[in-house]
Amino acid sequence: MENNIVFSGIQPTGEMHIGNYFGAVANYVRLQNVGQYQTIYCVVDLHAMTTPYDPSALRRNSEQMFIDLLACGLDTDRSIVFVQSMVPEHTELAWIFSCVCSYGDLTRQTQFKEKSEQLEGKQDAFISAGLFTYPVLQAADILLYRAANVPVGQDQKQHLELSRTIANRFNNQFGEYFPEPQMLATETPKLLALNDPTKKMSKSLGPKSYVGLFDDEQTVRSKVRAAVTDTGDPDTPISDGVRNLLSILRACGHHDQAEAFEREYAQGNPRRYAPLKDAVADALVALTHALRMRRAEIAADPQRVRRLIREGAEKARAIAQQTMRDVRRLTGVMAGSDL
Repeated sequence: MENNIVFSGIQPTGEMHIGNYFGAVANYVRLQNVGQYQTIYCVVDLHAMTTPYDPSALRRNSEQMFIDLLACGLDTDRSIVFVQSMVPEHTELAWIFSCVCSYGDLTRQTQFKEKSEQLEGKQDAFISAGLFTYPVLQAADILLYRAANVPVGQDQKQHLELSRTIANRFNNQFGEYFPEPQMLATETPKLLALNDPTKKMSKSLGPKSYVGLFDDEQTVRSKVRAAVTDTGDPDTPISDGVRNLLSILRACGHHDQAEAFEREYAQGNPRRYAPLKDAVADALVALTHALRMRRAEIAADPQRVRRLIREGAEKARAIAQQTMRDVRRLTGVMAGSDL
């Protein structure tokens, strides 16, 4: 039987921006709506614990991210949407996987090197073991649902390869059970920072680097107007900043408009960037307004939100508990039913 299970997780990092939306969440919704897959999406709050954090903010951000996902179009009748920490089987499987994952596997993970180097330069830097081992938890997240398809960007490709390695090692040691998850190739735009189009859009670069997914019209227009465009290089007909604005316009579905601007700039016509910025701002205002209205409607009923969070966890846990019953039997770990 073909495995059509899709799993992906998103960290509750507070405000979601258009880079998160077009790079991941819009694709979650598309995969849900094509009807070809069983889609499972998770707010991975345990992953947000690898660096110093405020406990009350983590809980609040997890609930807010759940609301954001629903506002973006995830449907709890068609997808399982839940918060990771409400399904304790994630951490149980992560421990078992850590015993079939080698130290060498983890030392080769480039993201740990990059993130730890960023922390080392700070005063009172603390590099947690969780920052080193979280790819194992990531493998458990995916394989707990025996998902064969994972929609991730190139920056997560190495972690997905580790998930396949862990699944393969487990199967060789304990018997064939887990699928080796594959990257689900999808066309997702990589949006760059508005204030520095040489870098990926990120909140770490400051509020002028991104447009929040639920920003009001004035904020959206102000940020787009301030976006870097002309780099002053006459030999570059279309600068990185302009290409980024064209990518945003295309991501919003305005392909013909983007192509018309691109032709104009490629032909060496006078570089008029105000019309392009106005077009991008108009497209984003339309998007954020619709999402903001939908989000306000969902957030206005907190009891329903909490009920949906509980129901999502119950659906996910029903699958996770069955997986762990099988895993305990295969690995020789005693379960309560054994006594």
